[in-house]
Amino acid sequence: MQHFRFLKTLVLTVIIGIIGCSSPSSKTENPFHLLPSVTEGNFTNQNSMIDNNMLKFAYSPTGDSLPIRYGLSKKIKIADLVENSQLEFSILPHENKVSESYSLEIEAKKIRIEAQDKAGLFYAFITLNQLLEDARDQRLNLPLIEIKDSPKIAFRPIHIDVKHHLEKKSYYYDLIDELAQLKINGIIIEIEDKLKYKRRPEVASSDALSIEEWKAISKYSVNRNIKISPLVQGLGHASFVLKHDKNIHLRDDPESDWAFNPLDPETYNLQYDLYLDALEAFPHGKYLHVGGDEVHTTGRKSGKSALELNLMWLNNVTDFAGEQDRIPIFWDDMPLKQAGLMEPIYNVNMSSKTVDSIWAANEPNLNRFIEQFPKNCVYMRWNYHLAESYGNGKAMEWFSSNGFSVMGATAGQTRWTLMPQRESNIDQIRIFAEQSITRNYNGLLLTLWDDDSPHFELYKRGISAFAEFTWGGLKRSKAQFKKVYRHRMFGSHFKSEEYAFIDGLDKPVALWTNLLVEEGTHRNQLNQLKNPIEKWIIDLPEIDKKGSWTKKYSKRLAELQIQSGVLKEIRKTIASLQTEDASAKYNLEIYNEVINLVDYNFKLMKSLNAFDNAQSTSEEIKVIEDLQSLVVEFKRVRKQFEEVYSKSRKLNKPGDYILDQDHHRHPANQSVNFDWQFTAELMLLAKIKNYLKTQALVSISKDL
Repeated sequence: MQHFRFLKTLVLTVIIGIIGCSSPSSKTENPFHLLPSVTEGNFTNQNSMIDNNMLKFAYSPTGDSLPIRYGLSKKIKIADLVENSQLEFSILPHENKVSESYSLEIEAKKIRIEAQDKAGLFYAFITLNQLLEDARDQRLNLPLIEIKDSPKIAFRPIHIDVKHHLEKKSYYYDLIDELAQLKINGIIIEIEDKLKYKRRPEVASSDALSIEEWKAISKYSVNRNIKISPLVQGLGHASFVLKHDKNIHLRDDPESDWAFNPLDPETYNLQYDLYLDALEAFPHGKYLHVGGDEVHTTGRKSGKSALELNLMWLNNVTDFAGEQDRIPIFWDDMPLKQAGLMEPIYNVNMSSKTVDSIWAANEPNLNRFIEQFPKNCVYMRWNYHLAESYGNGKAMEWFSSNGFSVMGATAGQTRWTLMPQRESNIDQIRIFAEQSITRNYNGLLLTLWDDDSPHFELYKRGISAFAEFTWGGLKRSKAQFKKVYRHRMFGSHFKSEEYAFIDGLDKPVALWTNLLVEEGTHRNQLNQLKNPIEKWIIDLPEIDKKGSWTKKYSKRLAELQIQSGVLKEIRKTIASLQTEDASAKYNLEIYNEVINLVDYNFKLMKSLNAFDNAQSTSEEIKVIEDLQSLVVEFKRVRKQFEEVYSKSRKLNKPGDYILDQDHHRHPANQSVNFDWQFTAELMLLAKIKNYLKTQALVSISKDL
């Protein structure tokens, strides 16, 4: 039978290429684009006789139930008899097949699915639904095709960081459905104070979700093959705990809410209580991420080194995780830093010879304590921008060669303000996926940090790239991926370069970030600086020094002219997508608000430039009127921005919320309301109002 099927396929088909990527020799472009791409999927230039209207019933000879389905595949129902079905499916485990794998064959009048397990069956129907969508959009029948598919990396989680804000509950459910359709199978949620802890209630924010609410989300996820595991920060990053009066006595440094005292037994009692509540809220996860990064403890004159203290804490919390039947995950940076091995990791220009010499000199610092490194722990090697460095590879190899489990962590969002940049960090995501596949690591995490808190919709392309490279491997180039992303995100008619706009926003947003602040600072620092409006917000033009302002900011103004043109074209592209009824409508709304805020700052700079170059009183009066309009316009820009963002996001923290000491200058931690998003704008507008009232033209500006 298998021999006959092979001959049939050979006679009926001309292999064009892997599905999702048209072959250079093909005369017409492949209309079917799967995301993520499949392991093997040879399609033909022939179609089956099956269309959307024909596919109604499925039959399982093994008596399996239909999985949760999406889109057009939701209409498929179970048939009582095989002859009444257009689709046959079964779960038939094989020892030589990996978990989540499946095969899907579309014949002339029949679809056949065989899955390794329930997850494989679920993913087979996700693939089928994408084929159905593309067939509908192109007004075609389903293609004759045989797909064999399995993941390149077993554990493919994304990171959801809720430390500075929560989304509305409905958004999490919608997000889980989107992740499931990308074959993402895990979430590491950095929960901090957004869980109503029963054992330590003082830690919870008053807007936190209850254990039962998170448990419901966790159940919804696991039913879609996504297991949520909590990340409860410990040792360092402990401000959400140690800012409270009740817990100040557990600080390593009494003046800092950053780190626990690892020598105090009560530290562990508190952390274990937080763990227990988190594990109850997320009962289906396999892991407990304990954090442990970016911390240096004082030692309280214990005579122990920072590395010894770190390992003391790590052994305690990993033992506890093991007792709870969870695999602990630990950020690996502090042992490497404390051993003097961090520099080679973040210097891609350092020669391999130099890296080797640094390792030869400092590796004994690690080896001396190697017996104290817990064996039940996964050491997470995070590197967001230089994963390709030789030093990064050396660090991973040290852990793996010494018998420790290693997992990588790449990023779709780090400290980019307003939106992820560097093309959604696709290059680095791809590199780390390649390294994880080559080294046969069983997992890779995509971190999505909330430090600067862009809208989660703006992470979608990075998440899709992560899904592509961790499930499908490296078959697609970056350009091919972007094309398929547009196809699946906005619709099959929008895959061409004509509709590419996300990369174009990188430079305008990068310019916006510090456009209104002086060199030597960053908008994220403004709330922590002394006299920021006077010293760190840009100067304003002086009436008796015409042209000096323009000269001082000439580089910014020149770049502004270029990026204003870019922004104008991007706005047209998004308008075209919306007019032509592209999918992902809310995603496009969010991008529009990014453009509106950036464009507003550009207008402010242009107006100030016009005032500096005004040649007459009448011109100055006209510019002042423009500035007055811009002051008023900001209220509209902000209101619209907040209205769109608040469709999915809780913008303001509770009135009783306690802001922590903000050691890393996270803007989203700098105000209880949404002012933090507009810090530079609000300060500049205050400066402009005061400026106009004190100038000779006060009579014109008296109403500002």
